[in-house]
Amino acid sequence: MRRWIETRLASRRAKPAAFALALLPLAWMVWLALSGGLGAEPVAGAVRETGVWALRFLLLALAVTPLRRLTGLSGLARFRRMIGLFAFFYAVLHLSTYVGIDQFFDWAAVWKDIVKRPYITVGMGAFLVLTVLAATSTDAMLRRLGGRRWRALHKAVFAAGAAGCLHYVMLVKGWQTAPLVYAAVFAALAGVRSFRLNTARGQAARHALRRNGAVGSPR
Repeated sequence: MRRWIETRLASRRAKPAAFALALLPLAWMVWLALSGGLGAEPVAGAVRETGVWALRFLLLALAVTPLRRLTGLSGLARFRRMIGLFAFFYAVLHLSTYVGIDQFFDWAAVWKDIVKRPYITVGMGAFLVLTVLAATSTDAMLRRLGGRRWRALHKAVFAAGAAGCLHYVMLVKGWQTAPLVYAAVFAALAGVRSFRLNTARGQAARHALRRNGAVGSPR
């Protein structure tokens, strides 16, 4: 079964299919907007839905590596960059809907919101991090920065995830379940990564001690 899935993940049709699937939320939101399904305040509903989908794609991008390790499906790595870019895409829609439709490009009002409303300040921080990551996601930027610096920079995706979850928690009124669920998922993904890094460092330290012991031991 795993071999069959790996074959499908490696096929030429897999990425176009994933691309089309990633656009389905946008098609659904357009349908909701046209059919009055965004609620009594459709603009606020559109801002909310685009933001939630940005967070979902961001968490999905963070989940690719743990899922790959858990399932042994190495082909999942092919889709990590695409998923991350779709997180940025929906974040752009989120910000554009807020700035262009909700605020009518009133930059003074937007700046006032950023300064006075902490959840917007946090959200803008998350967006800026995603912008940097999207701008440096290409193979050309990987070559220009070098693998080590590129990987160090792209660890900031966890900062974007934390800020995105905090933005959602601060946005809603009262303690609602959905933002806390997303925050819990992020905490679990960050915990898995931290555990894996600590395990790898521990193994590296033990190997170094063994090498040093082997070098320093009498023959």
